This record gives sequence, structure tokens and C-alpha cells, in this order.
Amino acid sequence: MLTVSEVADFLRAHDNYLILTHKRPDGDTLGCAAGLCRMLRARGKTAYLLRNAEVTGRYAPYVDALWAADDYAQETVVSVDLAALGLFPDNALAYRDRVDLAIDHHPSYEGFARLCCVDPARAACGELLCELAVELGALTPEVALPLYVAVATDTGCFVYSNVTADTHRAAAALMATGIDVRPVNKALFRTKSKKRLALEARLLGGMEFFDDGRIVVVQAPQSLIRELALTENDMDDLAALGGLVEGQDCSITMREQRDGAWKVSVRTGPRVNATRVCEKFGGGGHAAASGCVLRGMSGEEAKRALVAACIEAGHG
Repeated sequence: MLTVSEVADFLRAHDNYLILTHKRPDGDTLGCAAGLCRMLRARGKTAYLLRNAEVTGRYAPYVDALWAADDYAQETVVSVDLAALGLFPDNALAYRDRVDLAIDHHPSYEGFARLCCVDPARAACGELLCELAVELGALTPEVALPLYVAVATDTGCFVYSNVTADTHRAAAALMATGIDVRPVNKALFRTKSKKRLALEARLLGGMEFFDDGRIVVVQAPQSLIRELALTENDMDDLAALGGLVEGQDCSITMREQRDGAWKVSVRTGPRVNATRVCEKFGGGGHAAASGCVLRGMSGEEAKRALVAACIEAGHG
């Protein structure tokens, strides 16, 4: 396990970087990738991101100028915020046994890289990248802006339970570079499309409660997605809805995929370990926020299985 200082030494000693992000990329993986790419370039290195086809319009401005060409000859492969082999995008599968360095903050990191820097105490992987930028002397506004996106989005704008004083110190260091975070926060946390608002109204009206109201389930079936003509931008961070309900400490958000599988996000309080719940279905993540995909089940079957796993974890 490398320290951040040792990661900096590794990055100084190598070149021609290809940076990997995970499936269904969020602000943390994309912000970390963009920030790392720009800090490496500031050090005179050649660095690009492996194109991720699932990037939504919300995050595209931070990464669109950084994609590697198809014929790019990488020498060093680095993954950021990527915990499991099952989270490699299709075009990254060829690199599953070729990752030289993994930088991550998930306790469920699977150890696939030759070297790693993993700290589950960090609320966002962006915290590690912020420290790394300082170590490399590359904390510029161009680096700080995507790293702020990483930290802010993975903490729900600094409201999740894993936020620490160090998280706020990282955000302060990023803001001290002079970046304007107001438009970022407005776009990411205080702007919703009309279709998104219509979706939330339907989901809130269809919530189900279990275990004396401590477990809330939110389901977004394909029929609803088609009816409202929703885009990926409209469905970003649906998992936050269940956590708004008073009296719950375990929210299950289920989104049906086009192939009939159910993409699941589990958010919990200290009573239920979300990682243990999702591990039962081949997923993982954090103790308070984890995910998995359930296949071969109807929505009702998947819901029952997830609720049972949450009840078991809460009584264990």
C-alpha cells in the first residue's frame, strides 16, 4: 500500500499515462481522472483518459478535452475511484490485469492493480488527489476545479456521514486556488430539469416502507423511464431521494435497465452496513453507500431479496 508521497514518486518516475474510470461514472471518478490528467500534464507528462461512453452531459465539460485517441500508446495505466473488476467499462476490460496503480477510497477495493493507494477513511477519492496535487506542486485552478467536483459530488455537497474535517480542508485548499465554485454547486445541486421533477414526484408517491418504516424502497421501472422520456442526466443521483424520509435509516433505490436487470443503490445509517448488503449480490462500495446489479429477477423479487438482506444486516 503506497502513501500519497510514494504515489507522487511513482508518477514522477513514469510517463505516457492512461487513466481509467468506472462504469456509470460519477463526479468522483471523472473529477479525479480529469484532475490527475491535468496535474500530470503540468509536470510535463503525457496523460489521457480512456474514453468512457457513459459520461453524461453534467460531467462532460470536465473530461471532453482529455480523451485518448484510439491509437494512443500508453505505458502506465492508472485507475481512480475504481474498486472492482466488475466496474471496468467494456473498452477497459483489456486493462484489467495491466493496471499499474490504483487510487481509491472504497473498502471493497479488490486489489487488482500492481500498486495501490487506498484509504477508506476518505469521504471522496478526490481528497487523495487533492493531497497528491499538493505533493506534486501542481494544485492549479485547472486541477482544482475537477477535484472540487469530485469531492463535492461524492459527499452530497458535504452532507454525508463520512465527511470529516479533512474533507472540508481539502475543499478549502481547492477553493484557495481561486476557482469559482458557485456555478458548479448551482449546476450540480440546485438545478433540475422539468422531467427530473416529474420523475421525483412519481417516485416519492410510490415509495414503499418496511421494517417499521426504517427501510424505504424507491423503484424506477423502464415503463416510467420511457413514459417520461428520461435521459441519463434526468436520472443522476436518484439514490438521494430515499434518504430524505424522516425515520428511515436504510434506503434502497432500484432502477430497471433496458435488459431487465435492476441497478441498485443502498444508502444506510450506522445500523446497516450497505457493503455487506450489496456483497450478497456481487456488489460493494462503502459502509453507508454501496451498489449492486440484480439479474434474472422481477422487480418484486429483487425488492424482496434486498429488503430481506437489509433486515438481516440490521439485526446481525
